[in-house]
Amino acid sequence: MINKEFFQALEEFAKEKMISREVVIDALESGIAAAYKKEYGESKPIAVRYNEEKQSVKVYAHRIVVEEVENPDEEISLEEAREIKPTYKVGEVVIEDINPNEFSRIAAQTAKQVIMQKLNDAKKEFVRNEMTERQGEILNAIVRRKEGATVYVEISGTQMEGVMAPGDQIPTERYNVGDIIKVFIKKIREGKNGPQVVVSRSSSGFVKRLFELEVPEIKAGLVKIVNIVREGGFRTKLAVYSEDPNVDAVGACIGNKGVRVNAVVGELAGEKVDVIEWCADAIEYIARALSPAQVLMVSINEEEKHARVVVPDEKLSLAIGRNGQNARLAAKLTGWKIDVKPYSSIMAAEGGAEEEAADAE
Repeated sequence: MINKEFFQALEEFAKEKMISREVVIDALESGIAAAYKKEYGESKPIAVRYNEEKQSVKVYAHRIVVEEVENPDEEISLEEAREIKPTYKVGEVVIEDINPNEFSRIAAQTAKQVIMQKLNDAKKEFVRNEMTERQGEILNAIVRRKEGATVYVEISGTQMEGVMAPGDQIPTERYNVGDIIKVFIKKIREGKNGPQVVVSRSSSGFVKRLFELEVPEIKAGLVKIVNIVREGGFRTKLAVYSEDPNVDAVGACIGNKGVRVNAVVGELAGEKVDVIEWCADAIEYIARALSPAQVLMVSINEEEKHARVVVPDEKLSLAIGRNGQNARLAAKLTGWKIDVKPYSSIMAAEGGAEEEAADAE
């Protein structure tokens, strides 16, 4: 019989790793079976029985009584079984008590290795299943360590580790050990030591989920997010739409006095967020996408999906954005190539064309 202290230690380990008792019992059976084979050279089926009231564990080897033995590890002849107990019949199970405390050191070490491997495999499977179900959610996490530019976090309430690569971090943020942050469960990938939880704060999915949490109309399906594009730490553009004419999609996302959008911006450390009403008309949609810049005119080439946009001269830098960011995001949001021109250049071009026409006359 395995002593009480051993099983308590094993249960504490399982609880810490969030592994069920059934998995622990299965690991014990596999480990003891491996040790039994190591000790006696036999591969008999092993069963572990846990008595919760007595807090004790008994281990058995069992074989089926048959008339003719084909598998000595799993079967025992009727004649041999009746030497143990005369009343045994074909089809009954012969049970043999096993005392793991009598195993040699080598056999015990084999059991330990198999048990730990089983429990680690179970832990990996649990992580994979748990995080696969929660993929796309926002969870709280604690920054545990940094290795180079990579940040490792512990996902609150799970004791699971998440990895946040440089590309998944907001460039304007600094992460210190002990910081509590919100992270977006981006995906699960297979690492060298098993499944790895990839988390992000720079993905567009992070902002989308923040709006879903802040805006009840989105959760209720009254307001739909048509598209969202982002350059983490700098700017996000969000296109929303409602089929209900009585629902102001943009207003719902902004909130009374900007309370809802400000909550999102606060979580993003001041990142600019443009909420735009989606429109089926490409010209109107492109004009809106360049917000906050004022647009004077939009002309489009539908075959090439190319748009030329004219803005006031004083709004040119606003329309293009720093390093072309605003125009670039507008193009991603709408799916159109966008060429932004100042009003003066259009007038100059038209004036030049008129002069050429006059000279020709």
